[in-house]
Amino acid sequence: MTAVKRKAPVEARPGDIGRMHSHVTVAGVDLLADFCGALFHEADRVLLVADLHLEKGSSFARRGLMLPPYDTAATLAKLAAVVMRTRPRLVVALGDSFHDRAGATRMGEADRAALHGLQAGRDWLWLAGNHDPAPPAGLAGDTAEDWHLGPLTLRHEPAPGASPGEIAGHLHPVAIVAGAGSAVRRRCFVSDGARCIMPAFGAYAGGLNFRHPAFAGLLKDGRRIAHALGRDRVYAIPESRCLAGA
Repeated sequence: MTAVKRKAPVEARPGDIGRMHSHVTVAGVDLLADFCGALFHEADRVLLVADLHLEKGSSFARRGLMLPPYDTAATLAKLAAVVMRTRPRLVVALGDSFHDRAGATRMGEADRAALHGLQAGRDWLWLAGNHDPAPPAGLAGDTAEDWHLGPLTLRHEPAPGASPGEIAGHLHPVAIVAGAGSAVRRRCFVSDGARCIMPAFGAYAGGLNFRHPAFAGLLKDGRRIAHALGRDRVYAIPESRCLAGA
C-alpha cells in the first residue's frame, strides 16, 4: 500500500470563517458550527469535536476486516485545518475519540506526532465515551466524564430529560434532504435551541438519521434544525424539509 500524503492545513484568510460557519444557539449561547463538524465558542475560544473514532481502521483489522489504514491521518488533517481556522485556546473532544480502549497505543509515529502538534500551545480535554471510557494512554490532556462551559454541559451521550444547555455526540446524526432527482444524505448538527447533538467527526464514522426513534425525547419535535455539512459551508435546514428513513 502507498502511504498517505499529509496535506498542510490551509491558512484561513480574512472572511473565511464567516463563510464556513453557521450560527447555532444553544440555551442562549451563540456557537459557530464549522463545515468540518466542529463547534466553536468564539467568546471563550473553545473548540468542540465529537466522535473522532481514531484508529477505527486498525480496530477492524484486528478482527480481520481490512480497511485502508488512513482514517486517523485523514481525521487529524481535518482537525488540524479547523484548529488553524479558529485558533482555540482549548479543544474539548466529546468522547469516542478512539474507537476502542487500546486505540491510542496503536497510533503510528506520524499520527502521534501530528496529534502532539495540535495539542501544543493549547489546553486539551478528553471526555469519556462508550468506546473509550478510560483516558487515552500516553497522550497529553485532561480527562473528565463531562464538563461545563457557562450554561452549557458537554458530555458524550445525550441524556433523556437533560436540562437546557446540553451538547453531546454519540448518535452520529445525519440529515436526508430531497434533492434534484435524488435524496442527499449529510452529516449534521441537530438542535432545538435548548440542546445540540453533534455530528461524528471521524473519517470512518457512520451516521444515523436524526429522525430515527433513537433521537426521540432528546430534542423537541417540530423545533429541530439540522445544520448540514456541505463541502465548504453549513446549511441550516428545518426538520420539515428533512426526510425520514435510513
